[in-house]
Order: sequence, then C-alpha cells, then structure tokens
Amino acid sequence: MEAAVMATDIVSLARGWIGTPYVHQASLKGVGCDCLGLLRGLWREIHGIEPEDISPYLPDWDVAGSETLRDGLARHLETVSLDAMAPGDVLLFRMVARAAARHCAILAEQGGALSLIHARQNKRVGEEPFTPFWRARLAYAFRL
Repeated sequence: MEAAVMATDIVSLARGWIGTPYVHQASLKGVGCDCLGLLRGLWREIHGIEPEDISPYLPDWDVAGSETLRDGLARHLETVSLDAMAPGDVLLFRMVARAAARHCAILAEQGGALSLIHARQNKRVGEEPFTPFWRARLAYAFRL
C-alpha cells in the first residue's frame, strides 16, 4: 500500500483496528495491541515490514524522563508542529508532568470535530473526542 498514502487512508486503516483488545506489547489487528502496537500494525499495513525491532518494555516504561518513544517516532516519521497537526498524524502525549511522553494516538475527525484513535489499558482500541484532557497532555506530533 506504500504508494502515496493519504491522511484519509491512515485514518481509515486506524479505524479498522477499533475493537481490538488491549494487550501489552502486542500489535495484531483484532487480536490485541497497546498504543505503540497500533502504530506498529498500521506501519506494517502501509509499508509491509516493522520499522525496527522493539525491545520489551514495561507498561510504566520511561517514567524517568528519557524520550525513547519520541526519539523512535522521529527516526521514522516527520516531526510536525502542534499548530500544523492534522487528521492522520500520530500524536504523542505526556501523561505525567515532567515524565517522558509515552502514549500515542492517531488524530482523526468525526462529525467535524477532532478525535483520537488509540489503545488504552483495560480498553479496546476506540475513537474518542480530542478533549481538553488530551490537549493538555499533548507533547509532540508526527506525520506518517
């Protein structure tokens, strides 16, 4: 699918993962994934292969402040300013102030409002409004 993947294609592919159970470190549509696994699965759907080998990680990885996830995304995606983010982009969130950004989602649009497609612990992949809660935690944006 690699040739000229559009933002609408990325959102459509991400919506295809909705309902996938949350499974830490997994990345299989319909079987299980975590937030990073959702991105890895989308990458494989677009490019056919993994972007790089991922070392095992704990659910609370990177709390010390090292930006491992940001650095990994920056190796494979284009960094975009938060003002320029658009549906189809990958957003990275800092869930705890001064900790590393360690939750990711796909920005989408639903009914004229921005939304997030992501895997959350103890929930299936879903789409939810991009609320002030999420906006306050937004740290980085990347384009596939």
